[in-house]
Amino acid sequence: MRVTILGSGSRGNAVLIESAGTRLLVDAGFSGRDLERRLAAVDVDPASLTALLITHDHSDHTRGMGVAARRWKVPLYLTDLTRNVCRGLLDGTEDVRAYSSAEPVEIDGLTVTPFLTVHDAIDPVAVTVTERGTGEKLGIATDLGRATAPVRHALQGCDVLVLESNHDEILLRESPYPWSVKARIGGSHGHLSNRAAAELVGELFHDGLCAVVLAHMSEQANDPSLARDVVGYALEKRRFHGMLDVAQQEAPMQPIDVTRLRALRLPAQMALF
Repeated sequence: MRVTILGSGSRGNAVLIESAGTRLLVDAGFSGRDLERRLAAVDVDPASLTALLITHDHSDHTRGMGVAARRWKVPLYLTDLTRNVCRGLLDGTEDVRAYSSAEPVEIDGLTVTPFLTVHDAIDPVAVTVTERGTGEKLGIATDLGRATAPVRHALQGCDVLVLESNHDEILLRESPYPWSVKARIGGSHGHLSNRAAAELVGELFHDGLCAVVLAHMSEQANDPSLARDVVGYALEKRRFHGMLDVAQQEAPMQPIDVTRLRALRLPAQMALF
């Protein structure tokens, strides 16, 4: 499995998962032209996408979904409630396939397991993606609101975790956002702070965790180095020796080769027995 974060933040989110000829795009929060540019930057032909799955209705996750589904003939996975609220982005010619948080979705050799979050959207989910042949597991968990028990349960055992670390609580208070926006971001239906992300990643740590990518970072109320320090300290206490990185808004990250990282972790895991 290979994971490429094409961009993450309040102005757009999209994550590409590749495995044995399957190319799944989770969210399409950029314009069609921008999605095409970002895919080209990582040498991916948009017409080669296998499927597009949308996690919730906010525009930073849906902006380009209709264009992508029509232009590149990509099956579009939506929950019924999300489809209804996003009907203005669709013209009826798309190949829309319904899914729900009640059961996994099989897309070629990948199993996508959606689970509900408490974000302030109509029907928000986060997902894990598991390669059935190898068992490699990716968690994509942004727009969480708070780390509920079902969220913590669903994200257990991930090899790679893409986790929101949206804001620093002090920087959020001092930010230029209106108080209503500050209350929404910092509330129980908004976004995880660096501190909350650190607490969650500490709970989710296990010896097989290969990489943590901090995502959906506020440009006004956070700083990448601060988020890395806060979450990194929680991981350091657990003797984490994997990859810790921060997703960017403006450009794709380098692809993460989950298979390679998993192999690098193997000797340390074997040494425990």
